[in-house]
Amino acid sequence: MPLDDRLEPKIDVDALDEAAGGPVSPRAARADDPEVVATLDRLIEQMGGKPGSFDARLVRELLQTGLKLIPDGRDTGEIKLLTNSVKELRYAFRVFGRFRDPHKVTIFGSARTPESHPDYAACVEFSRLMAEAGWMSITGAGLGIMQAGHVGPGRQASFGVAIRLPFETNANAVIAGDEKLILFRYFFTRKLMFISQAEAVALFPGGFGTMDEAYEALTLVQTGKSSPMPIVMLEGQGGDYWSSWDQWVHSQLLKRGWVSPEDPNIYYIAKNPQDAARHLIRFYRNYHSSRYLRDQLVIRLRKALRPEDVQRLESEFKVLIKTGGMTQHMGPLEGEEGLPHLPRIAFHHTKYKYGLVRALIDRINDLDPAP
Repeated sequence: MPLDDRLEPKIDVDALDEAAGGPVSPRAARADDPEVVATLDRLIEQMGGKPGSFDARLVRELLQTGLKLIPDGRDTGEIKLLTNSVKELRYAFRVFGRFRDPHKVTIFGSARTPESHPDYAACVEFSRLMAEAGWMSITGAGLGIMQAGHVGPGRQASFGVAIRLPFETNANAVIAGDEKLILFRYFFTRKLMFISQAEAVALFPGGFGTMDEAYEALTLVQTGKSSPMPIVMLEGQGGDYWSSWDQWVHSQLLKRGWVSPEDPNIYYIAKNPQDAARHLIRFYRNYHSSRYLRDQLVIRLRKALRPEDVQRLESEFKVLIKTGGMTQHMGPLEGEEGLPHLPRIAFHHTKYKYGLVRALIDRINDLDPAP
């Protein structure tokens, strides 16, 4: 989901930055010095930035942060890490930016799954079905499930998000050499792209790496740090990987109170590839996207709902509402930009029970739009 779809409460990062301490040279100019700011603004304008715009201000803050590394006395390794990270992300955003419109599903699973395994066949079938529905697939570009996730949709509808490791095999034959194959130095930048550029996640059986990716996706949705998205779990015929995992979640996590009763709403264990594809596609039946406008959760809809259905949703999910009620709007709220043709429902959110937010979206998708 696009990163600018969520506005978090304003935090005074500059104050926190200064409070962090560190060796600062007394001879250095401050990055917020009016003369430095004016110089940066001129550079941004020369590069085509619009003076006074929000985007121009963000770029200026990015440049100021880089400049602060000098008087801070950061060592070469730290500066190198920050520089390479920003460069990787910028390049990856450029690649994905050329394919903004199609929905994308990130597919996780074991690189060790042989082509003869039922999980491999299930992934080929699932990714093929998603491509037929107009979706593109994102995988780690390796072998096993990653390759299966590219075989199904084919090269044209595939992205490869690979990691550079000394023991890593080359990219699979489907995506090797394609413009949509991106090589990452760092796991954290790679994982950011897996989630931030997808509208859904599909999980197949795997080892430690797959579990790491699965729990990160679940945690981001559970805590509201990611936009709501469907997370589906599936495997080949006769498998019990996810049913065993689900039993463990209920007996060891839910029973002990380590997760909330509504958290299992976040994931769905599919019966087969067809069921998994239907589940992901249905998530966007009427739900379009969401964002925060201060403490208001704004849910964009493809079609307006009946007023009585909005009232019913308000009653069913009142535990999510901090103050006031749930209201429907025929366009953007004040302070919101983009997608002016879409209706919205909005309410002041408590900022917890995100599993119920997922259940709310499912209910929205169950409802027929207003005439």
